[in-house]
This record gives sequence, structure tokens and C-alpha cells, in this order.
Amino acid sequence: MSFTLMDSSSENFEFQANVWNWKTTLEIIKSFDILSEGKLRQMAYNATGVKLEKDEAHIIGEKIRDEILPKLEPNKRIFADLSITDAQDDGTLYRDEDEQWKNYSASHDWLRDFSDFCLKSKGFQVY
Repeated sequence: MSFTLMDSSSENFEFQANVWNWKTTLEIIKSFDILSEGKLRQMAYNATGVKLEKDEAHIIGEKIRDEILPKLEPNKRIFADLSITDAQDDGTLYRDEDEQWKNYSASHDWLRDFSDFCLKSKGFQVY
């Protein structure tokens, strides 16, 4: 499953996310406590068209840039439980229920690109 984030400006700026990155990113956004539970729930499903306003997108971009990226460094990634590792993602698909959390992570570079998208956007919709 993938998600397309469409900038609300007239430039049709897009950002792509896969479920493995997006689930982790939503947990990071949830930790900031700036969006309603309903909006976060809608963002977890693709094609909902849920809209984030410009100020919401910019706050998310700033918080990722200022609070999350300094903890990661370019060689680390963050899991959906917000723990950080320097172990490379080897592509293993964890099927055991106790290990499925290992399937969801976002790298420093991916979060940097997402933060840049948020900061440049005029708000965005999730498809």
C-alpha cells in the first residue's frame, strides 16, 4: 500500500510514502500532539483525501527537522515505537506477531525529505 501526499498549492507538488515509512511517520506525528485522533486515523488509510492545513504541515516539518532528525543521524532509522537503531533494514518481512513492529521504520533521509515537503507545502492531502 502506498500513499500520495498532494500539496494544496497550484504546483501539484507530490510526495510518495509506502506503508512501511508512513506508519512510523504517523506515530512520530502523533507524538507531537498537534492533530486530532480523527485526522490521524484518516491519515492511516490511503485515498481518504484528509487535508492538513499549511500551519499543521509546517509545524510537523519543523518538529521533525528540529526534534527527530538530530537524534537519527544519516545512518540511523526510527521504528514505529519511536525507538532508534543503527541496524540497516535488510528487507526481512517479520511475520511473527511479536516482531511485526520491526517491519515499520523510517530513515533519516526519508524523514528529511518528508520534513522538506511539509515545510515547502501550502498544506497537503493524503491519497
